[in-house]
Amino acid sequence: MSGTRPAADTSSFMNSHLCIVARRISRTSNPRVAATRLVTTATSSSNVSVPVVPVHACPDTPRARQQRRPFSSTDTPRNAAAAPLSPKPPCKMTKDGSDELPLPRPSASVVLLSPSNEILLLHRVKTSSSFASAHVFPGGNVDPYHDGEVPPEGHPDKHRDGPAYRLCAVRETFEESGILLAKKDGQLVQMPEKEREEARKLIHARKIKFGDWLQSIGATADTESLIPYTRWLTPVTVPKRFTTQMYLYLLPLTRHDVATKTVIPTADGGVEHTAALFASPQAWLKQADQGAIILFPPQYFILDTVGRHVGGGRPGSLEEESRRFMQQRRKLLRFVREVPTATTALGRAHPSAAVAWADKVISPVPLYMRPGDGRAVLSLSYPGPELEGSDRVGDFERVVLTRFGKKGPTGVEVRLREEVLDEDAQPKEGRLEKL
Repeated sequence: MSGTRPAADTSSFMNSHLCIVARRISRTSNPRVAATRLVTTATSSSNVSVPVVPVHACPDTPRARQQRRPFSSTDTPRNAAAAPLSPKPPCKMTKDGSDELPLPRPSASVVLLSPSNEILLLHRVKTSSSFASAHVFPGGNVDPYHDGEVPPEGHPDKHRDGPAYRLCAVRETFEESGILLAKKDGQLVQMPEKEREEARKLIHARKIKFGDWLQSIGATADTESLIPYTRWLTPVTVPKRFTTQMYLYLLPLTRHDVATKTVIPTADGGVEHTAALFASPQAWLKQADQGAIILFPPQYFILDTVGRHVGGGRPGSLEEESRRFMQQRRKLLRFVREVPTATTALGRAHPSAAVAWADKVISPVPLYMRPGDGRAVLSLSYPGPELEGSDRVGDFERVVLTRFGKKGPTGVEVRLREEVLDEDAQPKEGRLEKL
């Protein structure tokens, strides 16, 4: 919710990643003139549409060739044809016909866990220029005025966790939910509601620097407690691109360390959100499955992976609950840091299994459209053109299924890649993408 944010909202770290392009590739004898059809969602309108538009062949430049490089099985000869399901990072052409890519803007977002391991989501306003009425995590663009600078374009650390990303995550959480992840005398800051709301407005309007305001109340941003949990890089087919650092933040379990009002989120007065609520990841996913709320694929994927370790369970005594919540958090922290990250034989055979969730970078790429239900199958292993060829990759083992429509995505589901390919009778070749 930075004061420099343009009218076309970019408050949520996910705003660009959610406009995933699902495409079918029609092959011809000449790959340079092969026709490609893209099914995309509009980003500049409150009504999400699904136009089908033609895309011309990409120019024969080094950048374009790099983006068109084939994926293949480790057992497939280098000159063999790529399997139909192999994802090819789409080529992006500017108006003048060049292959220059829009630069990804730095942003940060927080998966905030309450003392009972519920997760905070914000409900976007109906009139939002993008993702109207969707539920998102708190977050937004890095603002140099408040947060400091990130490394320049071309520097590998631009796409790594750093001080500016961390301060941005804390500031955006405060601006958007009123929850201040800052400490004073070793405890989270507690402040009167009137003072808190006035500070949110001043910081959002850039009338005072976030760091200066913290210093004025004798507090320090609790950036050390932020736990990196994946980075999302917008696909090249989207005009506005972002490199978004995701974090986990675990509010203390003990209530004496956190005032009740500290963990009761408030909306931003309708500027960007109409509600800010905690619920278990399972409850959020169930509402999305029932069509009660809108979750775009990245939010759904993160809630699904985090929800495998926290949330749920039967209520018990205070002591039993505290013990259960702590055990869940320990499981989650092990999951974030341990490798291999895959559980299946196919997943473990892929290089992405050696990259911990704290370091994974995901730039969704369509594999194919399912013949049965018309949902796109999105691969999550590609890290985007900026990090292609590096050791930063995403998650090969899982895919996301989704169907885009006028009211947003439906039928969103996280599945094991191999199960989906078997169900759709996809060929065995190409199942191990060569990165």
